[in-house]
Amino acid sequence: MMISFKKGYGLLFFISILLLSFQNTEAQKNGAITTARQTESLNKNWKFHLGSANNPEKDFSYGIVRNFTIAGGGGGAVTPKFDDSKWRTVNVPHDWAVELPFEYHKHFDVQSHGYRPVGGFYPENSVGWYRKKFSVEKEKEGQRFVLRFEGVYRDFKLWVNNNYIGGNFGGYTESSFDITDFIEFDKENLIVLRVDATQYEGWFYEGAGIYRNVALETFTPVHIPEYGVYVYAKVEKSQAKVVAQTTVKNQEGKIAECTVSSYVMDAKGTQVTPTRTEKLKIKNNETQQVEQNFSIKNPLLWGLNTPNLYRLVSIVKKDGKIIDNIETEFGVRTFDYNATTGFSLNGESMKIKGMCVHQDHAGVGSAVPDALVYYRIKLLKEMGVNAYRCSHNPPSKSVLEACDKLGMMVMDEIRVIGTGKENLDQFERLVKRDRNHASIMLWSLGNEETGVQNTDLGRRMAHTLVQRQKELDPSRLSTYGGNNGINFKGINQEMDVRGFNYHIKELDDYHKEHPTQPIVFSEVSSMVSSRGMYAKDSIKGYLPDYDLNKPGWGQRAEEWWKFTVDRPWLMGGFVWTGFDYRGEPTPFTWPNVNSHFGIMDVCGFPKNTYYYYQSWWTDKDVIKIYPHWNGHKAGDKVNVWCNTNADEVELFLNGKSLGKKTMPRNSHLEWDVIYEPGKLEAVGLKNGKTIRTAVETTSAPYQLVLTPDRQAINADGNDVSVINVTVLDKQGREIPDAMNLIQFQLKGNATILGVGNGDPSSHEADKCMDGNWKRSLFNGKCQIILQSMEQAGEFTLTATAEGVQAAAVSIIMKK
Repeated sequence: MMISFKKGYGLLFFISILLLSFQNTEAQKNGAITTARQTESLNKNWKFHLGSANNPEKDFSYGIVRNFTIAGGGGGAVTPKFDDSKWRTVNVPHDWAVELPFEYHKHFDVQSHGYRPVGGFYPENSVGWYRKKFSVEKEKEGQRFVLRFEGVYRDFKLWVNNNYIGGNFGGYTESSFDITDFIEFDKENLIVLRVDATQYEGWFYEGAGIYRNVALETFTPVHIPEYGVYVYAKVEKSQAKVVAQTTVKNQEGKIAECTVSSYVMDAKGTQVTPTRTEKLKIKNNETQQVEQNFSIKNPLLWGLNTPNLYRLVSIVKKDGKIIDNIETEFGVRTFDYNATTGFSLNGESMKIKGMCVHQDHAGVGSAVPDALVYYRIKLLKEMGVNAYRCSHNPPSKSVLEACDKLGMMVMDEIRVIGTGKENLDQFERLVKRDRNHASIMLWSLGNEETGVQNTDLGRRMAHTLVQRQKELDPSRLSTYGGNNGINFKGINQEMDVRGFNYHIKELDDYHKEHPTQPIVFSEVSSMVSSRGMYAKDSIKGYLPDYDLNKPGWGQRAEEWWKFTVDRPWLMGGFVWTGFDYRGEPTPFTWPNVNSHFGIMDVCGFPKNTYYYYQSWWTDKDVIKIYPHWNGHKAGDKVNVWCNTNADEVELFLNGKSLGKKTMPRNSHLEWDVIYEPGKLEAVGLKNGKTIRTAVETTSAPYQLVLTPDRQAINADGNDVSVINVTVLDKQGREIPDAMNLIQFQLKGNATILGVGNGDPSSHEADKCMDGNWKRSLFNGKCQIILQSMEQAGEFTLTATAEGVQAAAVSIIMKK
């Protein structure tokens, strides 16, 4: 990760900036390291308006004015004189698709994208225009300036000061543009983007707009270029051999003589290696690379519970002065993939307990702020997940930064396999951007490419990508998510690690035929359920919240996990999916608008299967019984499940024992209980320790409760507060089937980003564009997400509902 005086990127960048405060040996020699390199967030105050994919009059004359004919001669919305005063002001990350109402369409692609009216059938909603003004001080003249877009969905064109700069085709690929020649100093500068989301890339919700961070980077003409530092470590006995490759580019207009110095620091800021220095003489517009080697004695290893990170400090000096400085975090660890004994991290054998994850969240769509990314990955860690698959596209940088810091391994994945100029360039940018991250365990070269995966064309493309990956990053291996079972020909021939998507019955035969190829479930399970529902409803689109239902290709949680732990050679797998996501409402269609695959819903509220995984993937004391004890009729037979890692469990109804059962490992317990209202309690014995849980019949809703993820957030304009809403009865018991409509009022220096409740069939607004923020509870829960402003202080959120006591919570914002 690059750490370079960033402004306002939320919790993760706040942590990064704190790291910069540590003193180091080089700084002591030369004074504080101050260079021209700066990174300024451009997330705030963009003007936005929908255009049109098929009507130039509604698209600000795009297509009929001369935007590409002569330099500085564009027309319509790209010109500085264009009046955008009636456009809406938005901050990025921004997803305009999540703001649109749901709309039924019979076409599969609209269904799979969550019935949001964006794409080829909706030209009036599929183009968006963004305009942003910024200024640059005269003192910076002579520097280089680069605009960086971490993610724009999808195909966009960029103008600066009425000059066409370029574009980016991939909706998930980071892009950057050198705009040095177009900067006006001490004057207003204008950035204009036309974003076209007409063409889908995936078969799932993808959003629309500038949905990741934007920044302006400034540095000297002699500098470390984009992705110009690569560092990795090999562990040899009690030492780590660190290899650092640093590239320097000269854009000074003449031959430049400089030095590159590098050393390694630990997380406390202590220099742990000598400084290595190389002299360079670089012609104009050329680059040179140096390789420097270090040794760290008794290194602190990066692991799941001890995510230790080091920092490579790279310093460029010219005429004895520091002109560029980059600090790159990396980890020292060893991944081993063995076709006989399975997977190990730092010599410790373990199963990959992974989850596939799409990038959208309730309330915000695909525009997920950095701090919310951190929140989601923390939820996965609490479940016992140790690996995150980026399904099926390159992740945001914040995903990898959070995984580095929290101790979560990552399978980093491209959107589509291909070796044409566009796809190969996207692949190379992905590897170069991400290769320094400690968390990345595997590169995934694609997913279910049914058109080519069994063909020689697929094999040739895979061969090219694997070879290029090893050139750019020799420290890791590659895999591919194949849904072609026992088939070895095509893409699978080239894979270091064979990725199986499902096809569980063919796995043993494949292993016998290919005993030297390590195997992982790149995708598995696809069990479907709806949080808090206990009966199938094919009209409204709900499934029982048990580990019972699966599509034809899938497996129940218990089924695949038992299969996996019984095979030492099988490395583990990635469950489809960690969270529900928009689109793919299998096995239903309208009115369903999001999936049922998640172990958590779109808000991150756990479904019951969460506790199955937590029981067997963690050492926590886990005991959970369900269903809740409301809504049944006296005399009904209720199937009660218990997920626990206790040795034995006894079930009680209103104090009467219903029997004691021994817990089979990696399984669950069941009782058929004749319903009567009251208290159903499970008492477990684990290693001689009593653990217990209960569900009770509740009375009428009495009081709302607001539960924030944190009591204080950063007043940086980017940090977020996730506040979950529940309702209690008069006895203080949470009501699990409450469906009250909640109204929200906000006072203070914050903005509301969105609301959600995890209901896969809800058509309520995620973004209340009229300012009247509200959301219904779904089975007792909903969620509201707020973002800080840049002023210290506090904000107060109040929640009200008809017939119940209101609740309020205050959050402090700290500078």
